[in-house]
Amino acid sequence: MGKPIANRPFGDGLMSHAAATVASATGSEGNDAHHDSGFWRKYIFSTDHKVIGIQYGLTSLTFLLLGFLLMTLMRWQLAYPGEPIPLLGPVLEKVLGQGMAFKGIMSPDLYNSFGAMHGTIMVFLAIVPLAFGAFGNYVVPLQIGAPDMAFPRLNMASYWVYFMGGVIMLVSFFIPGGAAKSGWTSYSPLATIADMGHRVDGQTLWLIGMVLLITSSLLGSVNFIATIIQLRAPGMTWMRMPFFVWAQLVTAFLLLLAFPPLEAAGLMQLMDNLFDTSFFLPTGLVVSGNPLAVSGGGSPLLWQHLFWFLAHPEVYVLILPAMGIVAEVIANNTRKPLFGYKSLVYSAMAIGFLSFIVWAHHMYLTGMGTKISTFFQTTTMMISIPSVIIVTTLFISLWGGSIRFTTPMLFALAFLPMFGIGGLTGLPLGFNATDIQLHDTYYVIGHFHYVVAPGTIFAIFAGIYYWFPKITGRHMSEFWGKVHFALSFVFMNLVFAPMFLQGLEGMHRRMYDGGATYAAAGGIEGLSQFALKLNVSISHAAWLLGWAQVPFIINLFWSIWKGRKVESDNPWEATTLEWATPTPPPHGNFASPPTAHRGPYEYSQSPAPNGFTPQNEPA
Repeated sequence: MGKPIANRPFGDGLMSHAAATVASATGSEGNDAHHDSGFWRKYIFSTDHKVIGIQYGLTSLTFLLLGFLLMTLMRWQLAYPGEPIPLLGPVLEKVLGQGMAFKGIMSPDLYNSFGAMHGTIMVFLAIVPLAFGAFGNYVVPLQIGAPDMAFPRLNMASYWVYFMGGVIMLVSFFIPGGAAKSGWTSYSPLATIADMGHRVDGQTLWLIGMVLLITSSLLGSVNFIATIIQLRAPGMTWMRMPFFVWAQLVTAFLLLLAFPPLEAAGLMQLMDNLFDTSFFLPTGLVVSGNPLAVSGGGSPLLWQHLFWFLAHPEVYVLILPAMGIVAEVIANNTRKPLFGYKSLVYSAMAIGFLSFIVWAHHMYLTGMGTKISTFFQTTTMMISIPSVIIVTTLFISLWGGSIRFTTPMLFALAFLPMFGIGGLTGLPLGFNATDIQLHDTYYVIGHFHYVVAPGTIFAIFAGIYYWFPKITGRHMSEFWGKVHFALSFVFMNLVFAPMFLQGLEGMHRRMYDGGATYAAAGGIEGLSQFALKLNVSISHAAWLLGWAQVPFIINLFWSIWKGRKVESDNPWEATTLEWATPTPPPHGNFASPPTAHRGPYEYSQSPAPNGFTPQNEPA
C-alpha cells in the first residue's frame, strides 16, 4: 500500500491540502479566508464533514421515528385484528384510500406494505446512516486528526443521494397501489407479480430508492477508506487508532464489497418489472391461473443469493459501528485501558472476512444439499467466535475499573447482555436441522431485533449522549437521560423476549391477523391461545416503548439551546483526539495540526497526573 501519508512530513502530498484547510480555518492565510459562505452553502449543501454528519443524524433519526410508527400500527393489527385503528385509522383511509384502510381497518395489502417498508426504513434509511453516516462522518476525521474527509464534495453527494433515495421511498406510499408489499427482502417472483395492475408501482420506486441508497453507501465507503488510510495525523499509526475508527474502516470495506451485487440485482429486478425480462422469473410461471407472458428461464434463487450476499454483511454494518461506540464509552467511563485492544482489532477484521461466507444460512429451505449446508453451518459457527471475543473483552474491561454510571455508560452496559442474547439465540438458526423449524417465525424476529434494537440502537443512544457536548457545546440532561434509559430497557425486553415463545409455537412472521386464522384452523394443531394473547402484551409494550422516547426527543432539542454549557473542551476527560479540538469544532477542526504520541486509551497510566493522558499530549 505504500507508506501512509500520516507518517510523512505534514506538508507532503494530501496532507499539504489538509494543512491549507487548517490554515484557512484558523485565519493564518489572512482575512480572505473568513468570507461568509452563506446559509445554504454552510448548512444545507455543506462540504464540512461535521455538518454532513449532523445532516445524516437528524435525517436518519427522523426515519427511525417513522419506521417505529409503522411498527406501532402493525402491532395494533396483530393485537386487535379487524378492528379500526384509533385516531390514525381515519387518517390512513383518507390519505391512502379506502382500499388500504376501509373505515380505519388495516387491509392485508397495507399490512404487507407497512411490513416491507418498516424493515427497509429501519435498516437502510435509519440505523445504517445513523451508525455509519452520522457518527462516522462526525467523529472519524476528528479521531484521526484530519481536517476533513478526503473527498468533501463526494461526501456531500453521498448525503444528498441518500436523501433522494429516502424521499422516493416515502413517495411510494401515495401512488396508486401503495408502497412495496414484498417484504424488505423483495423476493422474486413475488416482487414482480404482487402489484401487476400498475406499470410503475411501489416496488418500482422501492428498487429506484435502493439503487440510490446503495450508491450513497458506495460513495461514503470509498471516502472513509481513503480518509483513514491517507489523512491520519503524524504519529497516528494503525495500532494507535481508536477502536471506533477500526470498526468504521471494516464497515466501509463491507459496504464497498457487498453492496454492488445487490445494486446489480436491483437493476435486474427493475428490468423484470418494467421491461418484461426474466432474470429472476422461471419458465412456466402461472399468475391467477394465467401463464406469465415472459420468456422465462430466470432463477428466483439468484435473487436470494445476491440479496443475502449483501444482507448478511449488512448485519455487521449495523453492529460493528455500535461496538466501536460502546468501546469508546466503556474505556472512558471505567477510567482504564480497553482490555485486549489488539484482540478487538483482529476480531473486527475476522468478522469482516467471515461475513462474506455465511450468507446462505438464510437459505436452508431452498434445498441446497447437505454438503453446502454443512459448509455454511460451519462458517456461521466460526463467525460467532470473533463476536464473542469482542463482547468478552468489553466485559473484562469493566473489571477493576472506577466506573462512572453516566447516561452513555448505562446504554453501553445494556448493549453487552442485549447483544449477547441476540447472538446466542442466533446459534440455533445457524444449524440446518433447527432452522427448518424456526425459519420465518417470530423466533427470527426476536433474535434479529435483540441484535439491532436493544443492541445497536442502545449503542447509538450511548454515542449521542457521549458526543453531544462536543457537537453542541452543551450537556444533555443526565436525569432525563437515565429516565429514557430505564424505560427503554424495560419495554424493549417486554417487546422482544416473548417473541421467542411465539416462534417456538410456530407463529409465522407474516401473519396479517396475528395468527388468529391459523389458531382456528380445523384438523391441525394451530397456535395456542397463550401465543395469541402475547400479541396484546407485546403491542402494549411497543406503544409504551414509543412513549419512552419522548424524554429523549425533548431532552435532545431542549439541550441544544438550553442545556448546561460545557466547562472545557474535554468534559468527559477523554484521551482521543476529538476532545483536543475547540467546542464545537470549527471548520478545519484543529487550531494546529495534531500529533499522536501514544495509544488511544491511556487512562490511569503512570505518570498521568489527572488519571488520563490525551493522545496529543507530548511525552
